[in-house]
Amino acid sequence: MYKVFMNDRPMYVTNNAEGFTDIPSFPLDKNGVAELIQKLEEASLDHGVLVREGHDNVITLLKGILPLEIAAGGVVRNPKGKILFIKRNGRWDLPKGKVDKGESWQAAAVREVEEETGVADIELLHFIQTTYHILERKGVKKLKEVHWYHMQTNFSGDLVPQLDEGITKVKWKGPKKTRKALRNTYANIKLLFPEVGN
Repeated sequence: MYKVFMNDRPMYVTNNAEGFTDIPSFPLDKNGVAELIQKLEEASLDHGVLVREGHDNVITLLKGILPLEIAAGGVVRNPKGKILFIKRNGRWDLPKGKVDKGESWQAAAVREVEEETGVADIELLHFIQTTYHILERKGVKKLKEVHWYHMQTNFSGDLVPQLDEGITKVKWKGPKKTRKALRNTYANIKLLFPEVGN
């Protein structure tokens, strides 16, 4: 089962509808995907499930229906244990960006953190998880797949928001301010902080 967000509303993508009996269900095909996205976008539904019974790889089916955009980013900690956040479109987020052709997810994650925040000397530690959400580019709905990594840095210089990417602030946040930031972020970002709760 996969969780994909549309405007912070979840759509569950599964090959087994058991356990989803109380959630509106749609077939995992072009028409079903379009209908569920529209209902989530209009907020006529809070959530829904896309089902293709017995299919081994339902996320691959969804990738075949929607254009795919692959990105990578990081949960970056400094020596004080503070986490690096960016502010874009009035909400707190984590640095991430599109993977260039021929670039590894890991290299893209480090590069994007550096570009969006001005932080250098980043050490990539390990993979966290992949998140999915639907976005719209030039009138086309796309599936965005983001590969997230734990990172650390001893960088103590100035933080520089990448203004041309719409980033207005870059901040290191300790536990209390992280919890506060997570109240004004995206649902897929909250998945990266299970210890805080959703």
